[in-house]
Amino acid sequence: MTNHSETTGPSENGDIEGFEQPGRAARLPDDHPCDEPQVTLRTPAELADALPYLLGYRPEDSIVLVALRNRDGRGRFGGRARLGIPANPDDWDCAAGQLVHGLVTGSERRGARPEQMVAYLCQEPAAGESGRDVMERLRPLAQKLRVECGALDVPVVEALCVSAGRFWSYCCDDQACCPAEGTPMGLPGTSVLAAAATYAGIQVRGTLGELRARLLPCENDVALEQEAALDAAAMPLVSRILDDTGRSEVAEETLDLAQRVMRRLAEARPVSGMAAEDLRDDRLLGHDEAATMILGLQDRTTRDRAAAWMEGDEAAPALRLWRALARRCVGSYGEHAAAPLTLAGWVAWSTGDELEAREALAMALGADPDYLFARLLHQACNEGLDPESVRRCLRTQRGGREGPEGGAPDGEEQAGRAAEREPGDPSSAPQASLARRRRTRSGVTADGMPRRARAARGRESGTKIVRPRTPAAGTGRTRSRASEETGVGRTGTRAGSARTADHRAEGGGERL
Repeated sequence: MTNHSETTGPSENGDIEGFEQPGRAARLPDDHPCDEPQVTLRTPAELADALPYLLGYRPEDSIVLVALRNRDGRGRFGGRARLGIPANPDDWDCAAGQLVHGLVTGSERRGARPEQMVAYLCQEPAAGESGRDVMERLRPLAQKLRVECGALDVPVVEALCVSAGRFWSYCCDDQACCPAEGTPMGLPGTSVLAAAATYAGIQVRGTLGELRARLLPCENDVALEQEAALDAAAMPLVSRILDDTGRSEVAEETLDLAQRVMRRLAEARPVSGMAAEDLRDDRLLGHDEAATMILGLQDRTTRDRAAAWMEGDEAAPALRLWRALARRCVGSYGEHAAAPLTLAGWVAWSTGDELEAREALAMALGADPDYLFARLLHQACNEGLDPESVRRCLRTQRGGREGPEGGAPDGEEQAGRAAEREPGDPSSAPQASLARRRRTRSGVTADGMPRRARAARGRESGTKIVRPRTPAAGTGRTRSRASEETGVGRTGTRAGSARTADHRAEGGGERL
C-alpha cells in the first residue's frame, strides 16, 4: 500500500456534539457549559458543512472518519482520523481496515469506544471527470468503510462524498434532500455553524497542502545556493562535532546563532498571509546561517537545548525559525530536516496547535522514520497527552539540574517520562520503554555520539570526515561523501509520505 499521511485527534477534543437521532443531529460545541451557543446538525448538508470545523482545515484527497459516542443521552463527536485516498483501488481494502481499526482501537484505549461513525470521502475531479463521476468511482471505497466499521459493531450512520463544490450521500436516497446531481456546498464562513464555531474559537486554516508548504524544502535556484552552503559548512562542522571539545563549542555557536536569528524574526515587520510570512522569514535568514544551524542541530544535546524555547515570547520566533530551517534542508540534505521538523512540531504542540504539531512530526518521520524524539512526540500528541509534563522536564534541564546519570535528561527520556506519568494511559508503556532503551541499540554510543559518526571517526582518525563533492556520473549534479556515508541524501520522502503504521514505537535501530 502506498504511504499516506494520517491525522488522528483524541476522542475528548471534540468540537461538535454528535447525533441525537442517528445520522441527523449534532451540536456545537462539545463539553461546554449549557449557556454557550449550540448548533444542531440534522441534515447531510449540515454534516458536510461541519467537516472543516471538525478537523481545523479543509481536507483534500482524503478519507475522514469521525467517531460518535453517547453522552448524557445525546450523541457527541469523538475522535477523528484522516488518511489519503490510495490511487490504486487495490489498496482500498487495506486503507479502510487500517483507518477504521486505528480509530476504534485508539478510542477504546482512551475509554470512549465509538458507537457510530460518520465517513467522508473528499476528492476533486481529475481531467474530464465531474463531481458525480468521483462519487460513483469512490462508491466501492465507501462500502468498504461501512463493512469494516460494521465488522467492529460500529455502524456508519452517514457517508458523504465531497467533490467539485458539491456533496452526495451514500446512505440517503431521498431525492428531496440528496438529489442525484449532488447538493451545492454553502459558501465558507456563511452558515450558522461557521458563526458558532468562530464564537467558540474554532479556526479553519485552509488545507493540509498549504500547511505542509510551510515545511517543505524550496525547489528553485535558491535551493542550489543553500545546498552549496551546506556542503561548505559540513566538512569543518562535522569534524568539530566529532571532537569532544569542538562539540561543545559548536553547540554554543549554534544556539547563539539561533537566538540572534530569533530576535531578528521577532523584530521583523508583520505581514499578512502565511506565504508572505514565510517569504519574509526566508529573506531574513542567510544561507550560511541556515547551514550552520541545520548541521549543529544534528547533535542530540544541542537539539534538546533548543527544544526549551517552547513557551512565552520565545515560542513564536522559535517556531518560525524551525519552519525556515526545514525549508532549507534541500537536495541531499533531506534527512537533516528531521531535527527542525521535530522542533517545529514540539513547539506547535506546546503552544496548543495540535494540527501543525501532528503534521510537522509526521513529516519528520517521513524524513527519517527512525527519529525517536519525533516518534515519541507524534504518539503522545495523537494520544492526547498533556504537553505540560514534557515542558516541566525541559524547564528542569534549562535550569541546570542534573539527570540521574550526571547530565541533563535528553529529549527522548523527557518525552518517555512524561508519558509514563500520565495516569491510566496504556499507550505510555511503549513510549517509556523506548525512552529507557540503551542508546547503543538506537544508533548512538554510550557517550551520546551517533554510531555512524563514531565509526567514521575511527576510519579517518578524526581528522577528515567529509570530503569535497565530486560530480555524480551522468547527472551533472554533485553530492558530498558525508551524505553518502551517513544517509542524509534521502530525498523524496518528506511531504505526505509519513508512514502511519511504521510510526509505532517498537523495534530497534532508532535515530536520535
